[in-house]
Amino acid sequence: MAKQPDEIEKRWSEEIVVAGSELVERIKSIAQEGNVRRLIIRKPSGEALLEIPLTAGVVAGGGLILLAPVLAALGALAALLAEVKVEIVRVDDDND
Repeated sequence: MAKQPDEIEKRWSEEIVVAGSELVERIKSIAQEGNVRRLIIRKPSGEALLEIPLTAGVVAGGGLILLAPVLAALGALAALLAEVKVEIVRVDDDND
């Protein structure tokens, strides 16, 4: 269903630095939070390596199974890098 004009989606992002060895577990926990719309994995220099779009339905329905190929790619990426930056784009689901 399309959003009505008075139901404007509020978005914001935050950036965290994660050790490569912790990347997959951290992404799993972030994805389960529910208000995350996109994850952008970046090199420490800021160059984007991978963008992962998420939808509320992916996580709500046990969707981490759908993310399995992405998580496998993240595991391989984590093995190559000591640390990465993760940009987390979130939305405010409150429709007060």
